[in-house]
Amino acid sequence: MKFVEPIRDKKQIEKVKQILKKQNKRDYLLFILGINSGLRISDILKLKVKDVKNKQYIEIQEQKTKKFKRFPITDSFKYDLDNYICNKLSNEWLFRSRKCNKPITRVQAYRIINNACVNAGINFRIGTHTLRKTFGYHFYREKKDIALLQNILNHSSPSITLRYIGINQDMIDFSLRSFSL
Repeated sequence: MKFVEPIRDKKQIEKVKQILKKQNKRDYLLFILGINSGLRISDILKLKVKDVKNKQYIEIQEQKTKKFKRFPITDSFKYDLDNYICNKLSNEWLFRSRKCNKPITRVQAYRIINNACVNAGINFRIGTHTLRKTFGYHFYREKKDIALLQNILNHSSPSITLRYIGINQDMIDFSLRSFSL
């Protein structure tokens, strides 16, 4: 099994955002929701407009863990979200397929994310889980609170969370680069 990586460089994140923003609002919103919420793609794709419209929080039951999860719709995200859903019906899928009245598939979400990352010059392993890992990586780098992040991601231990977001590998790489006998 190949593990995907978080996008560690904020400049690369901005490149991906710009690419997706030019592409269409749906794909841009998919990316920014993923990197700002830490939700799994399976939970993101199940959202309907009514789950976010006129709300301060997005509340879900996680598909994988069956645990309740609530997270705030931040002011910066709210603007893009409101702009995207303004003409949508409450019962519509938030990330509706253009081909049918269903949400886009996980495979289509992968294609969207992967193509944007390739076009942004990102050449490491990317997948839908990259969004969740990117959230985790940057949350930890900013807040330095592994216990809180462990709770947000529903992991069983801090070591799992550190390995998951790639911090352990970063620390190993840094230490080995400066080691010499």
